[in-house]
Amino acid sequence: MNNYNLIPTEKIMERLRYENSWWISKKIPETYSVMSRRLYFDLFYPFVKEKGVRRALVLMGPRRVGKTVMLFHSIAQLISENVNPQRIFFIGIDNPIYVHLGLEDILSLCKDALSLHHLNDCYIFFDEIQYLKDWERHLKVLVDTYPDTKFIVSGSAAAALKWHSTESGAGRFTDFMLPPLTFQEYIHLKKMDHLIFDGFIDYGGKQVPYCLTSDVKALNKEFIRYLNFGGYPEVVLSEKIQGDMGRYVKSDIVDKVLLRDLPSLYGIKDVQELNRFFTYIAYNTGNEFSYERMSKESGIQKETLKKYLEYLEAAFLIKVLNKIDMNAMRLKRVTSFKVYLTNPSLRTALFSPIAEADSEMGNMVETAVLSQWMHREKLDLTYARWREGRHEGEVDLVLVDDKKYKPVWGVEIKWSNRYFEKPKELKSLIQFCKANGFENAVATSIDRMGMVEIDNLQLTFLPSAVYTYNIGDITLKMKANL
Repeated sequence: MNNYNLIPTEKIMERLRYENSWWISKKIPETYSVMSRRLYFDLFYPFVKEKGVRRALVLMGPRRVGKTVMLFHSIAQLISENVNPQRIFFIGIDNPIYVHLGLEDILSLCKDALSLHHLNDCYIFFDEIQYLKDWERHLKVLVDTYPDTKFIVSGSAAAALKWHSTESGAGRFTDFMLPPLTFQEYIHLKKMDHLIFDGFIDYGGKQVPYCLTSDVKALNKEFIRYLNFGGYPEVVLSEKIQGDMGRYVKSDIVDKVLLRDLPSLYGIKDVQELNRFFTYIAYNTGNEFSYERMSKESGIQKETLKKYLEYLEAAFLIKVLNKIDMNAMRLKRVTSFKVYLTNPSLRTALFSPIAEADSEMGNMVETAVLSQWMHREKLDLTYARWREGRHEGEVDLVLVDDKKYKPVWGVEIKWSNRYFEKPKELKSLIQFCKANGFENAVATSIDRMGMVEIDNLQLTFLPSAVYTYNIGDITLKMKANL
């Protein structure tokens, strides 16, 4: 055992008993039991129960998306399924009391605390695992040493977790990514499901099942709240936090990642420069950038910029979207690209809430739409931009089939009803569809809905809030059927 006599063993055991109150009470603390489960819980829990393969389950995701809560909900579910509460351990690795202990040491103390002879059929949860140096090596050893024990760990320093779990845990870890709240989950958490019903839309000459709203004005009101406050469960459910987004989200999510997690992982010397750079990106979410322009506006050298973009993307704070031309050809040299926050409420936290009529609304809606698509792994999302003579064209979102290098669809995201009345003005989308032989496409609006035919192209208009809701809904259904 490590030398941890700095803290008396009894004190550490006291902490373990405190953290695992269900050993005696047979239920999780009320703080967690009263919280609604995220819709992602139903996808996550089967992995917790999965005993057939000898693997640890690694729950990853940005800060504050509800990972710890999901671990507690899993514990509650295990207890409700008659798993002996004294066979379920929870250890918050971020607590300084465990600082000199390895995972094996902590397990020995758990056994001692309960006078257990072995750990067979136990479920062991390690929260905030990234606080333990070389955690993946320790965890791999545990998985090999205790074949009849299930290990579930969570961690926020996403870059490190992703990178380590793939490198050293090959064949021993199952990764589960918990993203920020989708708009669908937001509506569910707010108990506003009555605004949604199962309907159909006309797309490609077919009636396609789609979630629709009975009250688009009420849904839009929630959508704007989602843009401002919707990424994090705690923020959604607390008006107090919404009133002080800057302090809560900025200090807890942005500052910890920018000033602590990333510098310690990548040895970044100038944390203030990284902080300034992120603020600059957040303010301009959804805009197109080039390294030249970025370097000029931020005063940071190009090579450093490239690294910062990579780090911020690994930490789930931003998403970089690359460009194709009208025929889905990738441009050989990446000269320009778009950068989006992974969730629009990060922008509110840094600056201030936006209102429906603000000029930034278009970019925020685009950011929200893109943040729903990010819940799908392995999707080759791009945007199209081209120049022909004096004419420039752009389509906001294009999905490319990565095997055939052909576009699958294009979507124009608008926070305006104008184009429903004047579809001819969607010149770029029409031109893109013609060039790629598409007969139908989607454009979003504020609240107009319906199909408009123009130049042999069927344009399906959907309110942005409805479209955003459905991406989340379809993603969950797809994941559930995998």
